[in-house]
Amino acid sequence: METHKPVRLDALTGLRFFAAINIVFFHFSNPQSFGFLGPVVNAGYIALGLFFLLSGFVLAYNYGNSARADTLDKLNKVRFWKARFTRLYPVYLLSLLLSWRMVAGEYGAHAQPVYWKYTALTGQHGMFWVGMVLTPLLLQGWVPSLATFLNTPAWAMSAEAFMYALFPWLAKVKRPATVSRNLLMLSGVWAVGMIPGLLYLVFQPDGIAHPDRYSWGRWLWALKYMPLPHLASFVFGILLVGLNELVPRASRLRILLGLAGFAGVFGLLYLGPLVPYVLLHDALLMPLFGCIVLGLAGENLLSTAFSLRPLVFLGEASYCLYVLHFSLWNWIYGTHLPARLGVARFGSWISYAAVLAVAVAAMLLVEKPAQRQLRKWMGA
Repeated sequence: METHKPVRLDALTGLRFFAAINIVFFHFSNPQSFGFLGPVVNAGYIALGLFFLLSGFVLAYNYGNSARADTLDKLNKVRFWKARFTRLYPVYLLSLLLSWRMVAGEYGAHAQPVYWKYTALTGQHGMFWVGMVLTPLLLQGWVPSLATFLNTPAWAMSAEAFMYALFPWLAKVKRPATVSRNLLMLSGVWAVGMIPGLLYLVFQPDGIAHPDRYSWGRWLWALKYMPLPHLASFVFGILLVGLNELVPRASRLRILLGLAGFAGVFGLLYLGPLVPYVLLHDALLMPLFGCIVLGLAGENLLSTAFSLRPLVFLGEASYCLYVLHFSLWNWIYGTHLPARLGVARFGSWISYAAVLAVAVAAMLLVEKPAQRQLRKWMGA
């Protein structure tokens, strides 16, 4: 691990809060009620591509020099993985425990045997038991039909675990010394990331000509939920650190890139169905997300705005918010809690506030204490 810690990038933490809360709105709101921001809420799924890119960027920003200097030896690799486990798993486990109400529904949903060429691969409810094994192991994302098992958003944790496993080797890639070569490498990763979506559009393996967020298809679910199609975003974030090092933090170019990135994302989302869903879901926005990250990693008014202390604090709770919100919302409305407490007249907003409050409490009372204790026990 590196002994010299780089400058904190609080603006990126603030950005994570906006991405996480937009996913909550995406899952549990009517986008039309958000006015001109409706297209952003309706495309809340794009936050996952941003999260993967940010994850690669932040890890490379903190650990990349060690990886390339071969100081992440076998022991340190294990320490790195332990550190990631202590960060990821405690709240993930809490989210599964909160999903107990979904068990009966999953049992019924996976009642039929799975067949391959008329041969039964599982017995009745066989895939339910597979899901019960794979989900606690963070492996459910590798089986598209089980990717959303118990806790719908948790599929992304399966992808993150895979990316964490690969990081020590991915971060060894030598950073080019020039801006042009960095841009060339980033363009190559972007092009590779676009391939799965383009292939889906060309061959239409599910027979869906114009898929959207509500479409279902075996190949579409593989594209959306399996870890491999999202790896390019993670790698893009790792390589983006090389470009970040070549652009002075105080450069005026930073704020221009950030503003252009936000404007570009909004412009594409405003086009709605004119932009293919399977491309927008992840890879298409990589360059624009990269511009946003470079802008917020600098020293300018934009990064200052995203670095406000309340935003940074809420951004630190963004992981809890993301991984817990689905189970919490289902519990709130499954038990008719707003009506029982007499606050139903406030609509969904009281529930949004409650979910955010529980996420903050989980960060303070579960995530951080568990992480500290596990790091002591595991020597992470």
